[in-house]
Amino acid sequence: MANMKQENVARVIDFLEQNKNRDGEVSLTDVMHLAEVMSGSMHDFLTAVQPAVTEELTLIGKEISRMKDEISQLRANDMTGNKIPDAGRELDAIVEATEDATNTIMEAAEEIMGADTSDAEAYQELVSNKMISIFEACTFQDITGQRISKVVTTLNYIDERVSSFIEHLRIPEELDAAIEESEEDRRKRELILHGPQHTGEGVSQDDIDALLTDVQADIDKLFD
Repeated sequence: MANMKQENVARVIDFLEQNKNRDGEVSLTDVMHLAEVMSGSMHDFLTAVQPAVTEELTLIGKEISRMKDEISQLRANDMTGNKIPDAGRELDAIVEATEDATNTIMEAAEEIMGADTSDAEAYQELVSNKMISIFEACTFQDITGQRISKVVTTLNYIDERVSSFIEHLRIPEELDAAIEESEEDRRKRELILHGPQHTGEGVSQDDIDALLTDVQADIDKLFD
């Protein structure tokens, strides 16, 4: 408003002076007249700020275009339609192959343990055949390893795409939404149900043995 010309300010003041004693009786013509006066008064101001506004709108447009490119690079349809379902099928196949191999090995071991050993020749032949079945069942590891590699590749692909997208968004850590703990997560936390731990993580067997040894020593003292 500092850039308004003096004559335009004077027009606004004249209009207000002429209409200040009309007890609220304002016609449509008066409103249109005021709009015309204000339009002329704001012309210089708008002319001054237009370059800045145009520049800001241009930057916003470029940012929106860049974000569209980033979103397209995610290839979300490919992930949800192909890569993730394929990874799910690979995991299902891994579980099925592992289960079949385990059953085969367990059944072979049970037959060997329950076999009649009185006939040495027949027993040796049975053991040989069952051992071959066990070795064949163990070959599932090769195919399973290939399937796991596919799943890991998919996870790495998703991680790279999402990480790149988040990096370009430049979202501050404090804007991350709070994680809502589900009932299942709460139970796992309270009961310390973390499942199998990786090497070097969790409680070692030596720690457990030491704890049990100390407890047993305290129990023995009660009966001394």
